[in-house]
Amino acid sequence: MLKEQQITFGNNLIAVGMPIVDREKGSSIQIGHNAILCSSDYSNPIGLNHRTVIRTLAEGAVIEIGDDVGISGASICAVSRVRIGNQVMLGVNVQISDTDFHPIKPENRRFNKNPLDVGKADTIIEDNVWVGANATVLKGVTIGRNSVIGAGSIVASSIPPNCIAAGVPAKVIKHLEGVE
Repeated sequence: MLKEQQITFGNNLIAVGMPIVDREKGSSIQIGHNAILCSSDYSNPIGLNHRTVIRTLAEGAVIEIGDDVGISGASICAVSRVRIGNQVMLGVNVQISDTDFHPIKPENRRFNKNPLDVGKADTIIEDNVWVGANATVLKGVTIGRNSVIGAGSIVASSIPPNCIAAGVPAKVIKHLEGVE
């Protein structure tokens, strides 16, 4: 399935259920070694609202997913670039994007056919981050290494390394001591 989509993936990829992996012509998706893509209700004790979706939406878009990453029914979409580091865990129904998906101008919102005619900014999740269930990571955000994002949070601005952030919008609630 993944080879037919012309994406690159490392050794020992485990797909539980049927993830949706779709790339726009001229874009790229790379998935590292030992990744787990959970897309079945039985693959996570909480259950999933939908299958894992990894999708580029424009020519030149890039999605990079590191080694030892676990994804449970998350949606990852890129118009420009989404980079997910190594040893990252994405809880059930997490959403990550680098785009607004729709233009801000009212006359263009409903019928815009150009994915580049919207707000976009690279989204980066550094190594060893855990994003809790039902969290949303918006465009232009960097989540620093070793950080934890609380369930249901909306991450609208960057989060520094080595901390716990939660809420709507997500704010740092604790710094992790003794973590490098």
